[in-house]
Amino acid sequence: MKMFMSDNNSGVHPKVMEAMLNVNSGHDYSYGNDNTTKEAINKIKEQLGADVDVYFVTTGTAANVIGLSGLLMPYEAVVCANTAHINVDECGALEKFSGAKILQIPTENGKICGEGVKSFLHSLGDEHQSQPRIISISQTTETGTLYSIEEIKELAEFAHENNMLLHIDGARIANAVVALDTTFKEMITDTGVDLLSFGGTKNGMMIGEAIVSLNKDLSKAFKFYRKQGMQLLSKMRFVSAQFVAYLSGDLWRENALNANNMGKYFASSLSGISGITLKSEPETNMIFAYMEKDLIKSLQKKFDFYVIDEETNLVRLVTSFDTNKEDIDKFIKFAKEIKGII
Repeated sequence: MKMFMSDNNSGVHPKVMEAMLNVNSGHDYSYGNDNTTKEAINKIKEQLGADVDVYFVTTGTAANVIGLSGLLMPYEAVVCANTAHINVDECGALEKFSGAKILQIPTENGKICGEGVKSFLHSLGDEHQSQPRIISISQTTETGTLYSIEEIKELAEFAHENNMLLHIDGARIANAVVALDTTFKEMITDTGVDLLSFGGTKNGMMIGEAIVSLNKDLSKAFKFYRKQGMQLLSKMRFVSAQFVAYLSGDLWRENALNANNMGKYFASSLSGISGITLKSEPETNMIFAYMEKDLIKSLQKKFDFYVIDEETNLVRLVTSFDTNKEDIDKFIKFAKEIKGII
């Protein structure tokens, strides 16, 4: 039985697994000096433009923390939504590793704008307060919403006008690109983003993310931060090979498209069941819905998913690259049986 807790629970796409097996023959250079890593970097440059720096790491937290730390002084701060992964789900790693502070903006939909950042700018130059230096947003957000291309561009312009930088946590960046029918370059490079945490694990890879700097002047010390952060992999080719497969032949797009389509199918199927109310129509592969408490308890005996808010009975259901209609139909059938619909 497949899970709906997270797209982290899915397996590895066969093409990605095959790519890892293919580099497991003989010996190769270590610490990223192999040809596979060079090819993977070129694959990312094909998507984002030639003038980027790429550093592979193992996890999304590592990509966020090492990338952001490489741009921050300890007296500086990152401004983000209160729902942001760096604020909620990384155990204070950024603040411990960088010494910098996180300044959070309350938000209902996981999105922030320049207007929300303005209140923190009054502290600029005041040695008693942390100095806001980076705006960090998630695309897709943790609440399943999306920033439009124009919204990202406006945030980048606001950041640069105020001597700040814009970072995107792209754990589900492929889902966002597919949902908005755009490209990585149009969403990231052309909007003026400075730093991207490029995720793949949630979309068919086994392990590995990439720190992508869109400004090489900013990332000159990143290789040292990566080493200090214990993320310089000796056998890096096994991560790099995944990115080569992932970014070849639009595999990333096929995976994200299926996950998104299954999210819409799931939401549509749920909407006809009493005791379930969608919070909103899903924009990608995350569905948020209010469910009766007894229904949640019964469903969780057979299916795994998260309850996001115990007070309001808000749940999150996530589809993956390998989710199919039959997986969802089993969930729907069981829910209907519980409610006595069939």
